[in-house]
Amino acid sequence: MANVVVVGAQWGDEGKGKIVDWLSERADVIARFQGGHNAGHTLVVDGEVYKLNALPSGVVRGGKLSIIGNGVVLDPWHLVAEIAKIRQQGVDISPETLMIAENTPLILPIHGELDRAREEAACTGTKIGTTGRGIGPAYEDKVGRRSVRVADLGDLATLEARVDRALQHHGPLRKGLGIEPVDRDALIRQLRDIAPEILQYAQPVWKVLNDKRKAGKRILFEGAQGALLDIDFGTYPFVTSSNVIAGQAATGVGVGPGAINYVLGIVKAYTTRVGEGPFPTELDDDNGQRLGERGREFGTVTGRKRRCGWFDAALVRQTCATSGVKGIALTKLDVLDGFETLRICTGYELDGERLDYLPTAADRQARCKPIYEEMPGWSESTEGARSWADLPAGAIKYVRRVEELIECPVALLSTSPEREDTILVTDPFAD
Repeated sequence: MANVVVVGAQWGDEGKGKIVDWLSERADVIARFQGGHNAGHTLVVDGEVYKLNALPSGVVRGGKLSIIGNGVVLDPWHLVAEIAKIRQQGVDISPETLMIAENTPLILPIHGELDRAREEAACTGTKIGTTGRGIGPAYEDKVGRRSVRVADLGDLATLEARVDRALQHHGPLRKGLGIEPVDRDALIRQLRDIAPEILQYAQPVWKVLNDKRKAGKRILFEGAQGALLDIDFGTYPFVTSSNVIAGQAATGVGVGPGAINYVLGIVKAYTTRVGEGPFPTELDDDNGQRLGERGREFGTVTGRKRRCGWFDAALVRQTCATSGVKGIALTKLDVLDGFETLRICTGYELDGERLDYLPTAADRQARCKPIYEEMPGWSESTEGARSWADLPAGAIKYVRRVEELIECPVALLSTSPEREDTILVTDPFAD
């Protein structure tokens, strides 16, 4: 059985939630492999809207196993609140339907406080645009070997030792930023109180997934954010704090790279970005305003207005290469309905030289000017289309040109937020 990794191939907000939910019908297990509750996935199922942050998108599908892997940083209090909210919408969540890797590092209140204090102290032009939820500091503690992990909640002596080690590091940082000292005993009490809620889901996920693979079960690996926010291959330093590209799927849950059979990149039919950082095709005009209004471009987590621009084929071609994407799911095609002319960025002009990729150095990125080609738009509606026959000729030509420029075929086409408004070209699980 094929196993599939789903990654965002732009700066996030590509519509991964809907696509993962749609693919979940074909999967037995849905495993989240990186990120934290800074990610936001909105699902629309039979008119019901589900907004998820920490939970894998597959939880709204009955009869599926959802997994939070060790590549995630987990805020236990947020997770408990999110579970309660989703249960109120009629979704069954239990230890039989949700598992958390025992070696998952936790986001503590001190991480969010540090995150927000750093952003507030940053000079103009150096702010990263963090959500302030503590994801970055939690990942720092993970690589600094001072995390409190899920398994640590089961033993008081271990928990106290882990907290003490973390506070040795955070104490001087907080003092330097003018944050009040941590009440160590209160923090330990908070963790002991939440422990039973989290430990009921704790499992050796690496072993569970190995057993599932041996039994021939299909696994869907779900990432958060987008590849252009990857800590190594994104537009650094305006990136997230983890690896987002497909290779992280293996280490983020504890399987070997041979477990990955197909990588599906989620790509919006135009480009958006939340927060700071370079954006070569950004539009500060009526077209950008129109894209934002028609696409309802506001962040699921922060509510911040997203920056909007034309489709950047050079960037998507780049992310398809770094993640080994075999096919893309093109989303929000319907937002382009009614545009008389559409533009696609095919590369960049830098100091008189033409580039087919975005360079790494920030100063070179800033000087890159997009090179566009124009295409006629279409006046007909594509919203809700469920077959190629439902699409106008202009829309089909646009999709085909996107495929040529990014050097990757379209496997799925999404024409609205509704689950069933999806055109299947290639089933990733049949690879």
